Amino acid sequence: MTAFDVETLRRQFPALAIQDGGRPVALFDGPGGTQVPQSVIDAIGDYYRTSNANHDGPFLTSRRSDASVHEAHQAMADMLGAASPDEIKFGANMTSLTFHVSRSIGATMEPGDEIVVSILDHEGNVGPWKAIAADRGFVIRTIDIRESDVTLDLTTLDAVLNERTKLVAVGWASNAVGTINPVAEIVRRAHAVGAWTYIDAVHAAPHLPIDVQAIGTDFLACSTYKFFGPHVGVLYGRGEILDALPAYKLRPASDRFETGTGNFEGLAGVTAAVEYLADVGVANGGARPDRSRRERVLDGMGAIRNYELELYRRLADGLATIPGLTLYGITDRARFDERTPTAALTLDGIAPRAVAAALGDEGIAVWDGDFYATGLIERLGLAESGGVVRIGLTHYNTAAEVDRLVDALGRIAAGAGAAGASSRATAAASAH
Repeated sequence: MTAFDVETLRRQFPALAIQDGGRPVALFDGPGGTQVPQSVIDAIGDYYRTSNANHDGPFLTSRRSDASVHEAHQAMADMLGAASPDEIKFGANMTSLTFHVSRSIGATMEPGDEIVVSILDHEGNVGPWKAIAADRGFVIRTIDIRESDVTLDLTTLDAVLNERTKLVAVGWASNAVGTINPVAEIVRRAHAVGAWTYIDAVHAAPHLPIDVQAIGTDFLACSTYKFFGPHVGVLYGRGEILDALPAYKLRPASDRFETGTGNFEGLAGVTAAVEYLADVGVANGGARPDRSRRERVLDGMGAIRNYELELYRRLADGLATIPGLTLYGITDRARFDERTPTAALTLDGIAPRAVAAALGDEGIAVWDGDFYATGLIERLGLAESGGVVRIGLTHYNTAAEVDRLVDALGRIAAGAGAAGASSRATAAASAH
């Protein structure tokens, strides 16, 4: 297997050269949005320089723009394994697209019909379904978790599936704790009772190869700014279902689900982001340059997956040495293939926001809070204490950055412990 050349890849990302206080930044904020390579930046700029026009004009720049938009649909079809570029729809982001298509899906249902959501999910795949259910008189059922490893409890899925179930909405991977769900099996069980499935792949897309036909889902949504592209949302829908759904659109609009004028410059960046992943497949995954874009993307995602898991093992080993640190999710090393390289943790005696701020002061970027996985953080009993600290590894992170992060967390934890010991000693002295 080709060795993963992270340093060469890093040179393609201008933001990785940013310094904070004379130190290079270490960006572990990927689950909230990744950095972009220069090729994506150039593609967006080139669109403005050469192709900036509205749709369907009988002149050069409009023809160029339409060709660019078509190529973006084809690129995402290649990345997701869709049967046709017509099965790809673009919008502002995953959440907006889900709210939009939920109206069409809801129009096919009757009062009393049921929608299944998950306690593990981002609100983007929960809130829209709860909203349409409240509007139309549908019933919401919820899949629970096993708290010990923060994985879906599929016995609770079986308990709620019935002949009234019309849609099962789950995530491919948890954006908060990194759990990868058995989506193909969930799709199988949903289809067995005649329900459609809606998969949120926002957190999965930067880390895992995706094949919508292999898992058999009816819908899948993701956002390209989570996998090295611009702020664009993507919806896949099986062609026969999209064609049959009622569409809420303006009469002249040529597409039934892409409403209004598109973010055409962003779509040029989408194609470049997919091409970047294909290039990773050649440079680091051993793919031949003459293979199809789909094959090169799969090789690229395979190389990324292997490298990220290696990096995550290093992170997990380091976190295990820090007293007072609790790591949520799958912690068994033998099961790391069931998770993304995303760690959710708390430190005894110090709020998640304070941990993130202390790391930020050292030029290390992490997130804190619930990251819109609100139901999950509430279920874990962590909402009142500020949620968790989230460390999101991506393929442009390095072992040296991981070591720097672990060292900083160790010092933060030791400081909290020393402060606590001092406080207890002062209290004891006062009592005497």
